Amino acid sequence: MDVLLERINNDYLFEVANSNGHRVLLDNSTKTEGSVKGISPMELLLMGLAGCSSIDIVAILSKQKINPTSIKMKVNGERTPGAVPALFHTINVDVILEGDFAAEKAQRAVDLSFEKYCSVSKTLEHTSKINYSVFLNGNKI
Repeated sequence: MDVLLERINNDYLFEVANSNGHRVLLDNSTKTEGSVKGISPMELLLMGLAGCSSIDIVAILSKQKINPTSIKMKVNGERTPGAVPALFHTINVDVILEGDFAAEKAQRAVDLSFEKYCSVSKTLEHTSKINYSVFLNGNKI
């Protein structure tokens, strides 16, 4: 797995691309001058967690012939103000699913993702407490 980062202006804006050519703009979200034109690296880390877990959940449910009509995640990372480095100490995730399937199947798929399969979750758990809640069709499980 390889990525290539390149600075694209005289400020903090970078473009990072994977070997397939897919690109993401990165920027410093705390800069005091100019506009922020990209995602901060720490936001990208939270996005990676959501993406990794979502892929797991779809794969786990697909094996049971379940295809949710909607999957969303709200992810919030909490960092200690003023700490250097400012690691996430707590990450809270709401997994929001919709579809015609049992709540137990939804909970099991999410549990398996966060506790066994999601490489991003398993990497982050060494420095962060990851809390997650599961919602199915608007109801918290």
